[in-house]
Amino acid sequence: MQYGPGPNAIYPNEAIKSICYIKNVVTRPNISVGEFTYYDDIDGAEKFEEHVTHHYEFIGDKLIIGKFCAIAKGIEFVMNGANHRMNSVTTYPFNIMGNGWEKSTPTLADLPLKGDTVIGNDVWIGQNVTVMPGVHIGDGAIIAANSVVAKDIPPYHIAGGNPCKIIKKRFDDELIDYLLAIKWWDWPVRKIFDNLESLCSGDLTKIREIH
Repeated sequence: MQYGPGPNAIYPNEAIKSICYIKNVVTRPNISVGEFTYYDDIDGAEKFEEHVTHHYEFIGDKLIIGKFCAIAKGIEFVMNGANHRMNSVTTYPFNIMGNGWEKSTPTLADLPLKGDTVIGNDVWIGQNVTVMPGVHIGDGAIIAANSVVAKDIPPYHIAGGNPCKIIKKRFDDELIDYLLAIKWWDWPVRKIFDNLESLCSGDLTKIREIH
């Protein structure tokens, strides 16, 4: 018996080519994506990597995305390669223009590097969201459409706007702590299949009945 789509499929539902499992289409070693996380884009969901910009291996930063995330069309992950030197008179990147200007090439220590960008598990990111370098978005968070995320978002919070700000918690602290403890996204696929009704129920008490 099958307990859901295969995690190694590019298109989990062959009838819906606008949705693809990102893990199975990325080629860059500095991008890591968990199983069942998808990108939805009618103009080419399999082209997800085109939405991860200024991402250069020599800088060393990674984009890390957890399992079961839903990422809508128009996402852009801006990585650390977009940063300019800020501790000098000008921020202009003379070095990339060449023709002798490369003598002003900055060292990595001169750049305001923010580290890895990390998206947790079960995160929903709406359409046309921009995530800036080094941001951490916690498990179960929701990011509203057209947001620019420049600061960390805690687990199970709803956030939106430009700049993105926390709107509210999804649940009370006790339930948030419980969900972070059980980590349902790490369950075997059979257990997830058997408990879909509880995971998708508006009755939040049902999740505590799972053993």
